[in-house]
This record gives sequence, structure tokens and C-alpha cells, in this order.
Amino acid sequence: MIMEYTSVIFKIGGKILEDFEDLNSILSQLTQLYDNGRIQKIILIPGGGTLANFIRKVYSELKLTEELGHWMGVISMNYNGIEIGKKFPKLDVIEDINRLKKLDKCLCIFLPYQFLKETDRLPHSWDVTSDSITLFLAKELELHHCFLIKDIDGILNSENQIMKELSTSEYKSMKESGKLSKFESIEEELKNQSKPVDSYLTTLIEKWKISCVILNGKSNNQRIKDYFDESKPNSEKIFSIIK
Repeated sequence: MIMEYTSVIFKIGGKILEDFEDLNSILSQLTQLYDNGRIQKIILIPGGGTLANFIRKVYSELKLTEELGHWMGVISMNYNGIEIGKKFPKLDVIEDINRLKKLDKCLCIFLPYQFLKETDRLPHSWDVTSDSITLFLAKELELHHCFLIKDIDGILNSENQIMKELSTSEYKSMKESGKLSKFESIEEELKNQSKPVDSYLTTLIEKWKISCVILNGKSNNQRIKDYFDESKPNSEKIFSIIK
């Protein structure tokens, strides 16, 4: 059973947004959902991507504080959002949270730095990435779900089977006991990058009771459009939801 969605917030992962074919596929699917009225308000949150990972890599070498590293990471999200807006000029690019709240209908990119700087309610830590920031924004916008578009099918167990639905306690237990699929980083220095989701996300899910859906945004599939297709049974959809 698929729920009714009027407003939906999607975080686009860094690897996905830096591949034009993937990004174009995602925006094509979302545009179809928007144009046919399936979703009236689509809010895109850009991940930090390569720039954020570079900041992770060098911040200790440059003796940056976590405070500075955190805000540099958020700025990298803004930068990527601006770049997406240049590539896809039909998308609105919004920085003002109040303007965003007043819109009943939009397909837009939200740049989070200004709002996060004004509220400053999240820890300044590498445990907090664009995953947690997206859920934080979902709370601010009074949404009950947030969506993370990544280059993976969802939460995979050690046998690479998709865990379609799991609680935060189940996720944490599997992670702590080594029962999640291992994600290898291309660079040793980036081995602590957040995969499949950042470490703080489960804390926010538990605190605010906002579920988090993970969808694969690679261009060789239509997982986003499929998820919102009411005619397709859940058994045929590929996703993970943590709640």
C-alpha cells in the first residue's frame, strides 16, 4: 500500500548528483511525478559529494575544528545545489525556508546553509551529514517521511539481501554485529564516509518518528517512479525504509 504524498523531500547523494546521466534520470522521474500530480511539492536537498569528502580528508591535516568542518560541508551542499540549478534551469533554487513553506506547489532545490546557520540545532560532527540534515528539514516542514536517493538499492545485510523494512534498533543491532553489507571506499582516507546512512540519522528518526526511505537513483532503473506507482505491489518495489 502506498501512502498519499502531497509534499516530499528528497536528498540526492553526492555520487549520484555528480553523474549527469543519473541526475538527469532522477529529475526526469521526479518531473513526471510532479507533472501528473502524484506529488505537488518536491523539495531536493543536494548532498555534499566530492567536495565534502575532500573536506573530510584534509580537515585533520589542516587541524580544522569539527565546527569549521561541519559548516564547510554544509556550504558544499549549497554549492552542489547551485550547480544543479545551472544544469537544470527549470528548477527553482530556494534559500529562504519561509518562502519554501508558503509554496503549495513546486519542484525546487533547497540550499540549507542559511537556515541551518540561523537555527544551529544539529551537532557539528562528521556523524551529521546531508542524510541527517534532510531529515531535520523534513521535521521543520512537518513531513512524516524523508527520502534518500543513493547509488545503492537500500540497506543490505551481509548476504547482500535488501532489508525492505527495519526499525532503528534493528538497524543499529545489525550494524554493531557486523551483519550489514560492507561498503568499501575507493580511497583509504575516506573509509569513514557515511554509508549506507550517516550515524546520527537513527537518533533523529527515533526522536521525531520520521521514517527514512532509501531509493536507488542510478540511471539504469526507475526505482523512484516505481516507488510512487500505486499500481505496482510493494513486493515488486526495491527500497529500504528505516523507522
